[in-house]
Amino acid sequence: MRESFKAAIAAAVVAIFAIVIFAAFKPAGLSWQLLTANVPANTTTKIRVRLVDGAGNPVARSITILSSRIDMGPDNMPTMTAPVRIVVSKEPGVVVIETDLYAPGRWALSLSAKVDGASKPVSGSVVITAREKRADASPAVGPRRILYYRNAMGLSDTSPVPKKDAMGMDYIPVYSDQVSSTPGTIRLTTEKIQRAGVRTETVKRMKLVGAVRATGTVAADESKQAVLTARFDGFVEKLFVSTTGSRVRAGQPMMQVWIQSTEILIKEADLIGSAQSNAPAHADTAANLLRQYGVTSSAISEMRRSGVPRRSITITAPIGGTVMEKPAVMGMHFAAGDTLFKTTDLSTVWVLAQVSERDLAGLHVGQAAKITFRDDPNSSFAGQVSFIYPEINAETRTAQVRIAVANPDGLLRIGQYADVSIEASVSDGTALAIPESAVIDDGTRQIAFVSLPGGLFQPRNLVLGARANGYAEVRSGLSEGERIVTSGNFLVDAESNLQTALQTFASAGPSK
Repeated sequence: MRESFKAAIAAAVVAIFAIVIFAAFKPAGLSWQLLTANVPANTTTKIRVRLVDGAGNPVARSITILSSRIDMGPDNMPTMTAPVRIVVSKEPGVVVIETDLYAPGRWALSLSAKVDGASKPVSGSVVITAREKRADASPAVGPRRILYYRNAMGLSDTSPVPKKDAMGMDYIPVYSDQVSSTPGTIRLTTEKIQRAGVRTETVKRMKLVGAVRATGTVAADESKQAVLTARFDGFVEKLFVSTTGSRVRAGQPMMQVWIQSTEILIKEADLIGSAQSNAPAHADTAANLLRQYGVTSSAISEMRRSGVPRRSITITAPIGGTVMEKPAVMGMHFAAGDTLFKTTDLSTVWVLAQVSERDLAGLHVGQAAKITFRDDPNSSFAGQVSFIYPEINAETRTAQVRIAVANPDGLLRIGQYADVSIEASVSDGTALAIPESAVIDDGTRQIAFVSLPGGLFQPRNLVLGARANGYAEVRSGLSEGERIVTSGNFLVDAESNLQTALQTFASAGPSK
């Protein structure tokens, strides 16, 4: 018993020793090591990251990137992100990222990758510092030079020495590096750029295609409507189509009528007499006249054969469609000119859209349209602009646009309310365009701020054209390839106005 106990103790000691040895020699975890710590801001650059083990030794293995992201998370601004493009690297274990860190400061590059030999993806982050390019100035030496002090509330008074205003607030120092030496530009510090959330985008050419939205109603296709009208006096003997909404085909019997008009009876007698006297020309003339009164060809052939006039004939549908109105009632008397049936072919319908006057310039016949209806907003119908009416409603300032829509299943109903979206090209070919968020409009002019190296921003007066899908056409003021501020531009504008005012006050000399 004692020997068994000793053996168990020895086995436990060996197991513990093995665990310790395994832990000591267990392969260390993999992580990312930054090879490019500092890069210039507002410039397309490449960043190299290397795969290393727990001891910091390079690991040359095949890497497949699963996800990547660059943001200003280290400075508590993760919503400020930069574009990421993976560049093929010739070095095993090295990842090359191409990006444009548009604002100075610290950026976090987060990577997740599948590594050969690793059971789980290797994930981690490295921090890169983007620095301003100071091509227009020599490196700063010594402390910052204060030019003057300005009122904290933005008032026009300045002072050459520190002071307080009437409310006891300290005047704010204005440093030499805060004032741009380039005429027509302003300079913002890295702190202000980050605090304002400044983001930029390249001015580029594109095709401006927008969606003109309108409301409308479903109407019948006027070219597919028909009215069955009495061409003589008579009585309705029998109805073959007795309800509104019935679908009929062309030539289908609609009703049987009794002829009261003596004029029709005389023409029937003329037909029979001409046929019996072997006068085919006269018989054909009489037959054509009877057809114009609605007498069917089968009835005419029967009278020619039998020599007996018909007082009761069948009236047929002129075209196929749906019976929309049915004034005819069994036994009623009708006179020449009375409406007996109204039919409409609903296989194609019109959507009459009310389009705002300002959107008409981008519309033309043949443009595609998408129509949705309130009863089923998840379904849509395709249509095409077939006509733009030449009249504008003086009260609503809208014009009616006709859109032809196929309706083979008869799902669309006359008078149904519709939401219409028409694809409209607002420019011929491609146009120079910028996001509408980049435009500052004070009612008298439109401006945008161009981002220059060294934290400089230059306001530009713009002449804008058409707008579509959040972009505006630029007719003058910018060039293709320039970078403009698309976010934080109102704060940049406020700083621009402040610096302009301060420069004006400074040129007049600080107040005492």
